[in-house]
Amino acid sequence: MSEPARKSGKKARWSPERKAAAAKARSARPAGQGKPRPAGRPPGQTKPRPSDRSSTTDRSSTTERPRTSDRTSDRPRTSDRPRTADRPRTTDRPRTTDRPRTSEREATPKGSRAPRRADGRAAPGRVADPVRRDRHEGRHLADPGNRLQDPGPRREPVVSTPPPAVPVEVAADNEFAALGLDPRLVERLAAEGITEPFPIQAATIPDALAGRDVLGRGRTGSGKTLAFGLPTATRLAGGPRAASRRPLALVLVPTRELAMQVTDALAPLLRVVGRSARLVAGGMPYEPQVSALNRGVDVLVATPGRLLDLLERGAVDLDDVRTAVLDEADHMADMGFLPEVTGILDRLPAGGQRLLFSATLDNGVDTLVERYLADPVTHSTDEAQASVTTMSHHVLLVDPREKKAVTAALTNRPSRTVVFVRTQLGADRVAHELREQGVLALSLHGGLSQAIRSRVLEAFRAGQLPVLVATDVAARGIHVDDVRLVVQVDPPRDHKDYLHRAGRTARAGEAGSVVTLALPHQRRVLERLTAAAGADAVVTRVRPDDTTVASLGGPPPPGVPVPDAVWRPLLDAPVRAGRGRRQGGRPPAARRPDARGRSGDRERPRGGTHGRTGSRAEWGRER
Repeated sequence: MSEPARKSGKKARWSPERKAAAAKARSARPAGQGKPRPAGRPPGQTKPRPSDRSSTTDRSSTTERPRTSDRTSDRPRTSDRPRTADRPRTTDRPRTTDRPRTSEREATPKGSRAPRRADGRAAPGRVADPVRRDRHEGRHLADPGNRLQDPGPRREPVVSTPPPAVPVEVAADNEFAALGLDPRLVERLAAEGITEPFPIQAATIPDALAGRDVLGRGRTGSGKTLAFGLPTATRLAGGPRAASRRPLALVLVPTRELAMQVTDALAPLLRVVGRSARLVAGGMPYEPQVSALNRGVDVLVATPGRLLDLLERGAVDLDDVRTAVLDEADHMADMGFLPEVTGILDRLPAGGQRLLFSATLDNGVDTLVERYLADPVTHSTDEAQASVTTMSHHVLLVDPREKKAVTAALTNRPSRTVVFVRTQLGADRVAHELREQGVLALSLHGGLSQAIRSRVLEAFRAGQLPVLVATDVAARGIHVDDVRLVVQVDPPRDHKDYLHRAGRTARAGEAGSVVTLALPHQRRVLERLTAAAGADAVVTRVRPDDTTVASLGGPPPPGVPVPDAVWRPLLDAPVRAGRGRRQGGRPPAARRPDARGRSGDRERPRGGTHGRTGSRAEWGRER
């Protein structure tokens, strides 16, 4: 008889023949023996016949197995365990009062170790964890492979005492003292070397101190902040402090950056006379602002959108405001803030002082003057034209294919340079292109988070960032001295935007240049625009290697991209003391600043998304 064909595959072990062989093996297995590991048949052995299989009746019956009660077990029964009542009670232990006091115990010499057993194990009462025990006994300091360092002898903390304030002698010819300001403010200004007021300051401060409404017309950078800040601080000095949620003075500004600039300028002066200032703007957390208002704020610097939110929440009350200031009123009108501004001014008490500063009186600013200023005193120190003698204007006609190279050649200079574009995407694109050419540049616009905007502006102010690419929305907040060049990559919309952009340079009598890049077909438009702005511009057709570009800019750019390690640290948040990474362990993941704007105010432009070369790809995400 021929041997049947062997089956293979997953179902081979479940065939009837294999089942019979497994049943026979189970019946022949001694009791208590585990199941053997299945193995294949040796070569040459035939498959068992069905007649050789053991039947089910050959197995031992269930009744022949030992019962559970007859099995032997070494475990003690529950009844043999000691009862709870026989266990020692807590009251049987020695009381704390029976133990020897610390002062009565035998003093252990300093540096001695606890006794150890003969087998080397720790004696009772010692720390069981070997790592903690070694650290407790100081052996981790002697181990050269340990990452912990010997802190050395302990030093007593040094308490630094601030040096006493050195009185500053105010000269007899100090012009600020002649204006009638508080002597403490005059002394503070003299300590910083400020003894002569600007024309707008000398004209408006006497009337503001007298309590009259003032309309000041002057260009950007003419010193308007001190023109309203100094008389406001003088009038508040010596009076009652502000109550909770009820400020005494209000300063309205259009953008967050300008609000930060005004707060930084007024806070030191107000502290001299014992007053406080607080910034309230969109894109910042509500809780710190509400907490500061609850404690009481004398001068509140705010943007219209966030102030209206706080008014609706009941976090601030304007019934005690004596002085209200509108700074850059024409820019508020251009941004569409007039409904919010009128709503805020309607909530102010009647009879208070109103100070309005603007470069022009169009787009509804004249309506604010007629409605809210009572018999105002008008002071116009600068016309709405670029009449600064230290500022030069240039219109460079470039080929579209060479515009990028000309921009890099103009901005490759050590001094501060501001580049203006129209859109947020354009700001990110131009900044990226400049870095690709070897020029360190970062963008600033309303689409960035407030933290990123503050760090970029601070780096530009500190001189760490030579080139800043900004939009018109962020232009009003850039109040930085020593800006020698303004480059307008995108031409402005009208002559007012030209003046606001040009106002970033030639400040406080310094020299500066304004360069506008235009395509050949935009020549006539730029000529009319500069004429309306009062700028005597020189129109020249240039290439990247022309002498005109070299005289306005610097040496040719290197053409090597700026490494990420150079410009990314300018955007990273500073590490606070005591919050660094601990020694050992896995380092934290690299944090990337967020580029998405979180503004709750209207100064952030609406609409639009960022492309791959825009802010999301450029800045990363903050998580």
